[in-house]
Amino acid sequence: MDAATHRTKQPQYRPTPQDKDLKCLDLLGHKVYTSSTLQFRIANYISLLTSYDYNNYNKLFDFASYILEDRKADFKSVLVEGQLVSKMALQVSLDMADTAARTTATAVVMPVVFLASIHWQRLTENQIKGEISEARSDMKLLSPEKYKSLFIYNGIWLAPKNQCECAKADRVHVYQMEDYIDKKDLASIKERRRRELEHYQKRYPSMTQDLVIAKPNMPLSYPIQGVEVMPLHTIMIPGLGLHGVTEDKYQVILRASLGTLNTLADVSDDVVSGRGEKELIILTSDVELLNFILEHVTYTSVVYRLTAVDMMSFESRHHVAQFPVVIQQPGLPKLFDPGADRKISSLVTITTKTFLRYHKLRLLIKSIRQYYPDIKIIVADDSEVPEKIIDENVEHYTMPFGKGWFAGRNLAISQVTTKYYLWVDDDFLFTKNTKIEKLLDVLERTNLDMVGGSVNGNTYSFQLLYDQGDDSGCLHLRYGSFHKLEGFPNCVVTSGVVNFFLAHTDKSRHVGYDPLLQRVAHSEFFMDGLGILLVGSCTDVSIGHQAHNPASDPNLTKVEDQYKRFRTNTKAQVQFKLSLHYFKNRLKCYSTG
Repeated sequence: MDAATHRTKQPQYRPTPQDKDLKCLDLLGHKVYTSSTLQFRIANYISLLTSYDYNNYNKLFDFASYILEDRKADFKSVLVEGQLVSKMALQVSLDMADTAARTTATAVVMPVVFLASIHWQRLTENQIKGEISEARSDMKLLSPEKYKSLFIYNGIWLAPKNQCECAKADRVHVYQMEDYIDKKDLASIKERRRRELEHYQKRYPSMTQDLVIAKPNMPLSYPIQGVEVMPLHTIMIPGLGLHGVTEDKYQVILRASLGTLNTLADVSDDVVSGRGEKELIILTSDVELLNFILEHVTYTSVVYRLTAVDMMSFESRHHVAQFPVVIQQPGLPKLFDPGADRKISSLVTITTKTFLRYHKLRLLIKSIRQYYPDIKIIVADDSEVPEKIIDENVEHYTMPFGKGWFAGRNLAISQVTTKYYLWVDDDFLFTKNTKIEKLLDVLERTNLDMVGGSVNGNTYSFQLLYDQGDDSGCLHLRYGSFHKLEGFPNCVVTSGVVNFFLAHTDKSRHVGYDPLLQRVAHSEFFMDGLGILLVGSCTDVSIGHQAHNPASDPNLTKVEDQYKRFRTNTKAQVQFKLSLHYFKNRLKCYSTG
């Protein structure tokens, strides 16, 4: 090569070669210099710098033990990514040096290759950050107009967002919760709500697990999910291993935060250190022995938590992985004995709440006895002057006057001793289509917690769609259902149903009926049960409703008028309920449609 033959004329390395014969013009008339020695020197310097960078990342692993536990995994992830980038950059520079040693290239080519390597590194870093390269015209995101037209359910955009909203639309009524709170009290209410939310989150910590992304070509094997232990119990962690790596000395470190680690493998302390501690270190030159030890690693929960997630760290010399160990205290099963004959009366109790309208309650009881003569009926009563209910199998519980609608429901179901209860209003009527057996069959054969029927053909089923923002949530009520209930062609899955339903007693007690809601209240129970209750609705089971005809008896007319004064919804009641949802359910807005 011509450049190599002129080496003796260039004893000093300079930015340009001394030999003028090596100067020439490119196609654009610019001066360029051809010197393989210059190119090789540049490539060599790049190799040295990238090698230094790579070695520094390796040495930084020694400082991991000085990092706080909650930031240690992040620190190591940064180091692993830095290692990956610097290692690949080093390989590029070595390839460049090899090319320079073998071929003659112009001084223009070298900067182009160098810039290309810098550009390549930038793309790699962008990909690590989850960004999209501007160098690719075919890699772009959908326009806001386009992606906002996606992921719409029932007219509501259910996609991740910082702030939720209740948008106005045709036949949709929107309530902005803050509009129903006295402005002078809003700041103090917000602060009280914030403090209560913090306390709630401490009591009910989220089981949402930390995001864990598997690295490409990871030589570590580990369980992604399914590792569960009861508090203070011990389990073996399945699936741990190291594969496809050859080293003179293998080192593996396992770390936990809510438990201690050990191994059932009988090996010396110089191979396994940290037994019974939160950090277990394995050091051996035998990969088969290493994997034998890993196959028998144990985890012991040492902190009593009802529910918690321990994000464990699993590290080799150059790789870090994380996986969850779920700590879960299972509850004792609570079973109801249906009796040897499994009669309806052994499985179901009928419950209702009455106020003043004994004439309607007696008609209800009479219709029940026509079809279910021996089933127990529980009546909660907050009338001012209670009347005696004469029936062989009716339990009548009185309350303070005007205590309210939901307080009565709580009292009624608190006295149920059967697996299920059937809720009915005191002005309903059983008919030949009021088949409790059909509703019972649905609950016995599915995982539903509650199933409703229809009242005079109206199922009143509705969906509750919750949209969460950073500071509060938005709740949308839309009439209808989500989909058919498999195996029951006349039934659907929904969020709420009419006041005629069969429900699991223990699950309803878990949700509870808010006694602050005294007058008109129904959907509020299902709002409190969102995420807890799985609800269905069936059209082939119905109940009748007593006529609203004016009473001919003057005394009954007086009773009905008094009932309406207590029962009628008022502007003050609406304001109270919405302000209650603002605080209790942390809602920003509520829409119905």
